[in-house]
Amino acid sequence: MFTRRLRPPEQSFFLLGARATGKTTWIQQHFPKAENYDLLLTDESLRLSREPGLLRAECAALPDDAWIVIDEVQRVPALLDEVQYLMTKKRQRFVLSGSSARKLKRSGVNLLAGRAELRQMFPLVSAETGFDRALDAILTEGMLPMAVTGRRPAAFLRAYCDTYLKEEVQQEALVRQIGPFHRFLEVAARVNGQTVNVTGIARDAGIARQTASQFFQILVDTLLGTWLPAWKLKRAVKQIAHPKFYLFDPGVARQLAGTAALDLHPEERGALIETFLLHELRAFLHYSELEYPIAYWQPHGGNEVDFVIETRAGLLAIEAKAGTRWDPRFAAGIHSLRERVPDGNVKAIGVYSGPRALVVDDVRVLPWQEFLGELWAGRLIPA
Repeated sequence: MFTRRLRPPEQSFFLLGARATGKTTWIQQHFPKAENYDLLLTDESLRLSREPGLLRAECAALPDDAWIVIDEVQRVPALLDEVQYLMTKKRQRFVLSGSSARKLKRSGVNLLAGRAELRQMFPLVSAETGFDRALDAILTEGMLPMAVTGRRPAAFLRAYCDTYLKEEVQQEALVRQIGPFHRFLEVAARVNGQTVNVTGIARDAGIARQTASQFFQILVDTLLGTWLPAWKLKRAVKQIAHPKFYLFDPGVARQLAGTAALDLHPEERGALIETFLLHELRAFLHYSELEYPIAYWQPHGGNEVDFVIETRAGLLAIEAKAGTRWDPRFAAGIHSLRERVPDGNVKAIGVYSGPRALVVDDVRVLPWQEFLGELWAGRLIPA
């Protein structure tokens, strides 16, 4: 059993996260005595969707300060009207978990008008697994709890992608025809970690551009992917403006791309290690309740910087490489960024798979385990 870094709020909150990230286990650990409504159960979701007022009647029998869990709340969005009433009149507190905010948005739900905080559960992070998992295992199998602890991670990932990402997305009525969505998933997975040309992806998947845009939004709304925007230095500097797209887990990315049965190819490693590190950075910022934005930076025709984070102490620039040797040329993008930032206040970090920390041309280069150790200890990004 892993100790997760997410801290439970004291008041009502939404807990969103992709399926199988460990939301239910975490809820059971922190709210063992809470009344529980599991909307994954067909009879429960049908009962409450037919008569949402039953929730109010049943919760009226509970103490005013009771905690109440509604799992997969997006399946019956109408329940949130009852939740709002109970929060206001009885001051009861709710854990509202779900794997998609899409139905909530489409139903016009205002997420309780700010009365409930928003929390996200990510796959496992290095600080939860002890920083000792092999990098190749992370890049091929990912960090979903069942992939980390199960005896057959490849079989789990195959079932996860086939059952959830395909069948259940259709069952949730997010897409009408699953065939085009299957093709889109493979194409999108193969460009994981790259700047996105939606028109090109639509052409490769044999779908309309608007459909491809909608499918990307589905992945974002179901927390299966995220956009990494291009960082804007200033308008006068010509730079790349298209965002990059990353799936939420490297193991899922390989499975969807159709490469999971193959040996890890050197050309895959770069995008996969970026996927992993982006996951760690996003999880650290969220669990630490820091709202610092993450982006990448690339001037037109120049070298990019994988991650740029704006913090109170200035910019943090991170360049990640999968190899065991650090070439000074890897930091060309960081040097270019430093030259363009007016005060030059850019903290530069390189990450690689080598065994020792280095300082090369005023760039601190860390082995990936050491980088993650310093990240989770709070030494890289100030609170």
